Amino acid sequence: MDEYKKVIQIGVLILLLLAVSLSLYYYLGYKKRHRSPAEEAAASVSIPAPTGEAAAGGGAEAMSLPSVSLAESDDLMRKIVPELSSHPRLAAWLRTTDIIRKFVAAVDNIAEGQSPRSHVDFFTPAGAFKVRPADGRTYISQAGFDRYNPVSDVFISLDAKACARFYRAVKPLVQEAYRDLGYPNEDFDNTLWRAIVELLGTPVVEGPIAVERKVSSYVMIDAVLEGLSPAQKHVLRMGSENVQVIQAKLRDLASALGFPENLLPRPRTHSARNS
Repeated sequence: MDEYKKVIQIGVLILLLLAVSLSLYYYLGYKKRHRSPAEEAAASVSIPAPTGEAAAGGGAEAMSLPSVSLAESDDLMRKIVPELSSHPRLAAWLRTTDIIRKFVAAVDNIAEGQSPRSHVDFFTPAGAFKVRPADGRTYISQAGFDRYNPVSDVFISLDAKACARFYRAVKPLVQEAYRDLGYPNEDFDNTLWRAIVELLGTPVVEGPIAVERKVSSYVMIDAVLEGLSPAQKHVLRMGSENVQVIQAKLRDLASALGFPENLLPRPRTHSARNS
């Protein structure tokens, strides 16, 4: 019986070691292959919290806000919306709860290359994923890209400097939410930087994107595109026009936050390979 228990214990130990090895491979190896050397270098830069003019959002006066707790911050977020964007859909999106916590969790997911969908379900576009047949293949249709136009419209309507001033004003609450998420000693600015770098690493695709039906979803035939991180694929599915305007706004936001523009990934294009 003792010998049998030893065999079981050794087996469990081997399984645990295998699980740890696979996890390390996924987090340290698989994710890194999605980034180019330039993106990897940019993401590895530790960004100090901007001070002076950068902290004020490019020289503008810092936003003055009443002191509230993280638990009471939703009402403050909703009240300040008109200063960030005049788009009515943004106000509708912010009817959700735990806004700062969801923002922090979503940015953390993106920084790790993962989908933020569970934290920003209000971004979900209307209708189903749309494809079109042509030349014996199946392609993502323009109608599929157009579903994301409302998201793009809201995002580009944001006033970058106002967002930066607001972000700095609520940074203590953001940092508190980040600590609660399991990062007691890390600056959220660095995570926000990595998330911006991750999304700017999404290529602008030239030409139609061919897909192939699997069991419950579609995969892109082009191995380069299919090899992008889940976060980048979400941006890619918005279509090239939306990708370009969203990335332009991300650069504006990074600049307003005082992040070093010269370290951001350069825009890149990719010709879709559909065979």
